[in-house]
Amino acid sequence: MRTANPPSSHADTDPTADSREATLQRWLQEEAAIRAQLDQGPGPGVARPEQIAGKNGLQQMQALLEGTLPYAEMARTLDFLIVEVGPGRAVFQGTPRQQHLNPMGTVHGGWFATLLDSALGCAVHTCMLPGRGYTTAELGVNLVKAITPKVGRVRAEGRVIHCGRQLATAEARLVGPDGTLYAHATTTCLVFDLPTR
Repeated sequence: MRTANPPSSHADTDPTADSREATLQRWLQEEAAIRAQLDQGPGPGVARPEQIAGKNGLQQMQALLEGTLPYAEMARTLDFLIVEVGPGRAVFQGTPRQQHLNPMGTVHGGWFATLLDSALGCAVHTCMLPGRGYTTAELGVNLVKAITPKVGRVRAEGRVIHCGRQLATAEARLVGPDGTLYAHATTTCLVFDLPTR
C-alpha cells in the first residue's frame, strides 16, 4: 500500500522559486565553463602591448573572455568574473561571500561598486577602436537592496549609452537570479588616443 506524499513546501510549488533556481543553476554552469577556459589561459595580469596591437576593444574583451588575454587579478581577489561581452555590453558575475561583509553583516558597498564599475568600464571598452583608450571620470552608484551570501550569485550588466570621440557614458544594473535589483549605476568616461611606444 502506497502512502500519500507529504505536502510540498512553498518552494516546490512557487514558480518564482523554480525560475530562480533554474537561473542560478544556469549561471553556475556558465561560470564553471568560463573558469575552466580562463584556467587554460595566462591567468591574472596585464596584457602586453603586442598582445593587443591592432585589436579593437571588443576583440580585446572577447580574447579576455576566451582566456587568451590575462584578466584582472582583483577579479580573483573579490570573486567575480566576466561572463558575456558584446558591442556596447559587458556582464560580470560575482559571488558574495563572508569576506565581503561589512560589520553589519551585509555585503560592503565597495564590492557592489567594483562589480558595477567593471561592467560599465568593459562595456565602454568594447566600443574602443584600435589605439584608443578610456578612463573613468565619474561613477555614480545607487544601492537599493542589501546583499548577503544567501543570494548565491549576482550579475552586473553594463550597457553603453553614448560613445563619442572624447566622452562615453554607460549604465549598469546589479541583479540576482530571481531578477531582484540590488543596485544600479552610471559612469562617464574620458576617451583618448593611447600613447604610442
